[in-house]
Amino acid sequence: MLREPRRLHHGEEARIQYFNGQGRMESIPWLLAAAGVTFEEKILETREDLENLRNDGYLMFHQVPMVKIDRRKLAQSYIANKYDLYGKDIKERALIGMYSEGMADLNEMIMVLPPGLPNQKDAKMTQIKDRTTNRYLPAFEKGRGLFSVGH
Repeated sequence: MLREPRRLHHGEEARIQYFNGQGRMESIPWLLAAAGVTFEEKILETREDLENLRNDGYLMFHQVPMVKIDRRKLAQSYIANKYDLYGKDIKERALIGMYSEGMADLNEMIMVLPPGLPNQKDAKMTQIKDRTTNRYLPAFEKGRGLFSVGH
């Protein structure tokens, strides 16, 4: 069960900076919502917006998404640690790790869909759909209800 959104402490703020689209940033709002933290999204509109973040030294690996929370510029693992979202015991932490890695694998498979000849793209999309339907979704469905977030 998700916690009710709460106001951050005086002076604390949460902001996500990313491009207008889906991708690697999707897990960050989920983590913040699970922790009950309200946040603001700042969409990077231009390449210059990204370059400004890079030039200011805010991006450890020169990539977004970037989360600003507790006056720090961080990413997912900090959020999970700060709000105790890693599970109540070693078994839950192991399962969370496995599901997280499974999501990363699925995301990577989709995000690296190569531009190319239409028949190659169609074959790759068929493979992605097959693996998603027969491998990933059944595993994720088995994990439903296994974790108590924010206990």
